[in-house]
Amino acid sequence: MTMLITGGLGFIGSNFIKYIFNKYNYNIINVDSVTYAANPNNIPSAITNSSRYFFAETDINNTNNIRYLIEKHSVKYIVNFAAESHVDNSINNSTPFIQTNINGTHSLLSLLHDSPNIERYLQVSTDEVYGSLTEEDDAFTENTPLQANSPYSASKASADLLCRSFYETFNYPILITRCSNNYGPNQHAEKLIPLMIKNAKAGRKLPVYGDGRNIRDWIHVSDHCSGIDAVLHGGKIGEVYNIGGKNEVRNIDLVKTILKLLGKDESQIEFVKDRLGHDWRYAIDNSKIQNDLGWFPIVTFKEGLKELL
Repeated sequence: MTMLITGGLGFIGSNFIKYIFNKYNYNIINVDSVTYAANPNNIPSAITNSSRYFFAETDINNTNNIRYLIEKHSVKYIVNFAAESHVDNSINNSTPFIQTNINGTHSLLSLLHDSPNIERYLQVSTDEVYGSLTEEDDAFTENTPLQANSPYSASKASADLLCRSFYETFNYPILITRCSNNYGPNQHAEKLIPLMIKNAKAGRKLPVYGDGRNIRDWIHVSDHCSGIDAVLHGGKIGEVYNIGGKNEVRNIDLVKTILKLLGKDESQIEFVKDRLGHDWRYAIDNSKIQNDLGWFPIVTFKEGLKELL
């Protein structure tokens, strides 16, 4: 069995490669265009030196290269992590998000026309496609309407709809997962948790948007990887599965927790101008993946944070 994983030098993709490599005897093709968010050191030498691992530096929009890899290696599974994912960057310049998240996804899907041996294509998406919740709202379910509020989340929602259309129109073996905020090892320093930890250790200010009361549902990347694995191998074709940590935390409380664990003073907190279009709350209902596939998160937030300090 050969699995093609896109964006495998990024945070979640690299953790998924390690997860799959250690759990299964699969051959793994890692496709990554090596943008600023990629880190070759995310993949340990025990994997890169293995005959079961092959790295290809190419863009997912390069259909000739991806088609060649699929045919040469008799790929059965495709898992698409490749994406521009930082909301602030999408506000400053949305073009790369359209090119990678929408056009790139379409390029991969178009290859299914010529690749009848592909048994499963899994699109890794985000809960941000659902928009924003109030504190009184129920958590997102798979039936929550898509109401993306940032260029990033709009690009991911567009990709999801493309995937749905290729299932409905061509009956291709499409699966979609939508996860809550990830954290864990190898996360890029621009993201909230590693940025706060880095600044706290260096004695710098910890910038918090607005009043810091926005709420996020956090999931450890290892739990996310096990959820993707469960959907890839047991999910029903054409379905969407939410993967959440059941761990809602206000941003300001998260920052204070990090400072406390590091023995630092809260005077390092600095409230800054709020992000444009800042979603208020994310929360995921895990009922479907728990009931249908028996998956649930196991890493507690406190345990997951401690390993990063």
